[in-house]
Order: sequence, then C-alpha cells, then structure tokens
Amino acid sequence: MCGWVGYISNPGDDFDHAATIRTMADTIVHRGPDQDDYFVGDGVALGFRRLSIIDLEGGGQPLYNEDNTKVLVFNGEIYNYLDLRAELIAAGHEFRTHTDSEVVLHGYEEWGDGVLDRVRGMFAFVIWDTERRELFGARDIFGIKPFYYYTGSGQFLFGSEIKSFLPHPNFVKAVNEDRLPDYLCFEYIPTRETMFVDVFKLYAGECFTYRDGQLTLRKYFDYDYRPDNGPTMDEWVDRIAETFTASVKAHKIADVEVGCFLSSGVDSSYATNELHKIQDVRTFSIGYDEEKYSELRYAQDFSALIGVDNISTKISAADYFGAIGAIQYHMDEPLPNPSAVPLYFLAQRAAQDVKVVLSGEGADELFGGYNSYVEPLSYQPYQRVAPAPVRRALGRLAARMPRVPGRRFLMRAAEPIESRFFRHTYNFTPEERGRYLARAIPSELPAAYTKPYFDKVAGHDDITKMQYADLYTWLLHDILLKADKMSMAASLELRVPFLDKEVLKVALAIPTKYRVQKHSTKAALRLAAMRELPAATANKPKLGFPVPLNDWLRQDEFYGQVKAAFEAPIAGRFFNQEAILALLDEHRAGAANMKKIWTVYCFLVWYDEYFVKR
Repeated sequence: MCGWVGYISNPGDDFDHAATIRTMADTIVHRGPDQDDYFVGDGVALGFRRLSIIDLEGGGQPLYNEDNTKVLVFNGEIYNYLDLRAELIAAGHEFRTHTDSEVVLHGYEEWGDGVLDRVRGMFAFVIWDTERRELFGARDIFGIKPFYYYTGSGQFLFGSEIKSFLPHPNFVKAVNEDRLPDYLCFEYIPTRETMFVDVFKLYAGECFTYRDGQLTLRKYFDYDYRPDNGPTMDEWVDRIAETFTASVKAHKIADVEVGCFLSSGVDSSYATNELHKIQDVRTFSIGYDEEKYSELRYAQDFSALIGVDNISTKISAADYFGAIGAIQYHMDEPLPNPSAVPLYFLAQRAAQDVKVVLSGEGADELFGGYNSYVEPLSYQPYQRVAPAPVRRALGRLAARMPRVPGRRFLMRAAEPIESRFFRHTYNFTPEERGRYLARAIPSELPAAYTKPYFDKVAGHDDITKMQYADLYTWLLHDILLKADKMSMAASLELRVPFLDKEVLKVALAIPTKYRVQKHSTKAALRLAAMRELPAATANKPKLGFPVPLNDWLRQDEFYGQVKAAFEAPIAGRFFNQEAILALLDEHRAGAANMKKIWTVYCFLVWYDEYFVKR
C-alpha cells in the first residue's frame, strides 16, 4: 500500500523537475512513510511513497524491468502474485524483488494490457515506456484504490491524491462550482469530474494510454450478472462459504501483522472469524459515550465469544467536530458522510498496533444488503396486474390526494426504478437544491447520471438494477473513497475481502431470490455466515454506522460552530445564507435536517482547507 504521483513534462518547463516531484510526493507522505524514491526521465517525472507490507527490505519503487525501458509506480496489493510470478519466471522474466507489484510490470511486458484480466487484487498504477514515450495506467475493477489526473494548462498530472498536484508550478487550483448542485444531491460528484476544475477520476475497471498529448481511455471490465437458477440455496451457501474463506486467506498475505475492523454487523464479524481461523488477530472497534449510538458492546461481546483481543475506542462530540478539517483535507473532495469521522479515529487507533486491517466493505452491494433493496418486492404484485400507463395515472391522482394510507405506495410505484431508487437517498432533492445555492447553476437532473446504469442492465429485475447502480455510484464515489482516504491518513492499509474477483464471480451468479427476500437482506450470505457465527450476529439488521450527529447539532457549542461557518462571508459566495441558517435553526427546534446541514458544512470546511489555508 503506497501513494504515488507523476506528470508528463512539457518542452517549455523551466523549473526543477527533481525538486518538484519530490515536493509533490511529500504531500502524500501519510500514504507511505517508510520509503520514497523518484524517477525523472526525458518526458516524465514519477514520485513514490511506500508503506512496506510485502518484501519489507527489497520492495521499493519505482520498479524497472530487465533493461530499464519500463518504469512502474503502483499502489495496492496483488493477491495472486505468487502464481503470476512463477508463470512469468517460466516465460523468461527476471525479478529484482519479492514484492507483489513487480508482477504487474513484467505482466505488462508479457501480456500488454491483458495483465489486467489476470491480476486479482486492488490497485492503481502507471507504467512509463521510455522507448515508446507512452504512459499506461489502470484502476482495479471495483475502484478500491484511487486514481486522479489533471488535464488543465496543457499539463497531464496523475496520482493517488489530488493534493499531490498542488505543488506543481502549472497546476491551476479552482473550484468546479458547476458541479455543486450534483454534490448537494448525491453528497459526491457522480461522474469522473471532481470538485477541482480539470481534475478527473479514472473509473473503476478502466485503463488508459497517454502518448503525444493524447489521452485514450478504455473500460476493461464491467459487472455481468448471469443468474444461475440450477443450484439450491444450500449449494449457493456452500459456494459463498468456500470462496470467502479462500478470499480471506489470500487477503491476509503480508510480512506484517494483519488486524480487523469490527462493528456489530455480519460482514466484519464474518471476516474477523475467518481470519481468526487462520491466525491470531486483533480487532478494532469505535463507539461513543452515548450508548444508544455505540456498537462497542456488540463488538466486544463477539470478540470475547470467539476468543480474540478487541481494542475499543470512544470519541466525544468535541473529538468529532475537532477533526472535521483534517478529515476533509485528507478526503481531497468534500464528502459529508458522517461515518467518515469515526472511521478516521478507528484507523488512527488501529495504526498504533498494526499496518494492515481487513474490513467488510462491499458485501452489501454484492450480496444485496441494503434495506432499500427489499422495496421492489412489495411492488411486484401491483406491477404484474397494473401496466405502466395505469400506474402513472394512479400516481398522478394520488399526488393530488390528502396524505392517506396507500398514497405514497401509489406515487412511488408509478415511478421508474431509476427515479424511485435514488430519490429517497438525496441529501437535497433536485427541487430543493436551487433554493440553497447563492446563484442559479444550470445542472442535469440526477437521473441523467444514474439512468445509464439502469439502462445497461435493462433486462434484469429491479433489485439487480439497484445493486448494479450502487456499485458504480455509492460504493465507488463514497464508501471506497472514505475507506481509502481515512485509512491512508493513518498510514494504514485497509483490505476488503468481499471485493475480490473470485467472490464477485459467485455474487453475480446468485439468483435474486437468494440475495434479497421479503424479510431478509443478504439472505445467502447470512446463511453462510451463520455456519460460523451466532445466529444473532448473522441475522443482525443493517444499521449503517450510527452517529449522534443529529443530537450534537442541537447543542450550543456545535450549533454555534456550524452557525459561524454559515454566517461567514465565504458561505455567501456559494450558498443562500438565509436559507442555510434557517435549516440549522429548524434542526435545533426539532426538524431532521442533519444530512442537509452536514452537506453544506463539509463543503465549507473543505473549501477552507484547500482555498483559504493553502
């Protein structure tokens, strides 16, 4: 696990490339405090910061092939690297290290971009070909590891974090204000754009080449649902159990200690138990003084039950609010997911004892774990008897009715799945967001961004469509972003064994009826977990990551902290201050405006970190 940065140099550059790339790499020292090194060649500069996990002494980067014509910087882990290494040695390649990343370099020599189909792991990397003067790069199929690039000012910069671009003399720092309406709806930008002008994200499962000033992007992977109705539920449970056990075994490979993040949910508990069957493991959990929001008791009881050590940490409201600046800085883009804050503290505590942790991200998206996935089951009987035109007519009629039982059902059943699914998750609805902005910003309706994902799987049922859309939106732009940025802020490698190529193959083949049922999400996965875990743990309802932020925003100290930000002149540049202050006061009086308030506040804190302090 590491961080890297680089750029293509231009003929007119008159600055010191060696000093520039070193300064750029220093901004992400938290991603790799163990080693740094650089490559400055004719046309390119690469910088690398290493967190040593495998081949502690010999695995430094940049890495070179046998004749030094190709140079690699790599972030991530390749879990099948030993098999690939043996295959490449048999093909005549000579390895200089024992690290996993070198198989990517020689694999590219041997198979070209076909190496991407062979590797099993999480990654973001670039390879510079000194002979062709061509840059090749890629991001893993899930988007576990980040990859950013900048195309402004005639430059091409690339790296693990946006902040590493700031020291480059030709980087122009500007807010991508046109995307602010999208941010208010989704809490992230649901495209390859970022909140910085001309800074973009490489998509999950995407690769590129850059040569002679031309960037060529290619999607090398997509999720392909092919439900297999042949096996029984028990047989699917067998496959899940066998494959996940193998995935945890692969994800534990390291030359340092591997721990586990542990909440009260089935996903992290299942991962912890599987790792504990192989080796001793320490678990790390986070909670609050407010017991009704804290999951510590569950995590502590489960750890005691299976016989592993649990290191628990509690944070206060003062801790929470005091860390917001650091968190938004490390996030690179504003992200108002309240669970990012406890994750930040959890990673800081775990990093005191271990360098690697396993976590449970991805299980909900792959196996059908969100409660919202159950909703389509309630509409199926109605949709079978009422054609779409009839449903739309009844929905329009219901919208004019008083608030009576059944009204919401008729209204929502009239909407297509791409509209119905996302509407309940918006922080600000498309209708609301204009009232809270300082000026009118032309913007697409949110469905314009999400509908293409639903169209791509048009032949599948609504639940599958929801899962597919979540994989490319919520998981990619929110869940995995905060997991990477909050763990790496603490120089901690976070691995996600559910997001594994072999586990994915199983998940994509499970029929919907075994994924989501009327009274059970992740039905097949829970049954697999129940073979190893107590039933109460395996069947525990989805809670998310509970935070007492609703209550804290009503307390004088923290209400005042947010109010000061809303009243500051800079808030008036972006937002209607009268409207956002009304949101805050209404919340204090009892309204449930936390998500909206936090979305605005995190943007203002992010702006302060990147455009006022730096």
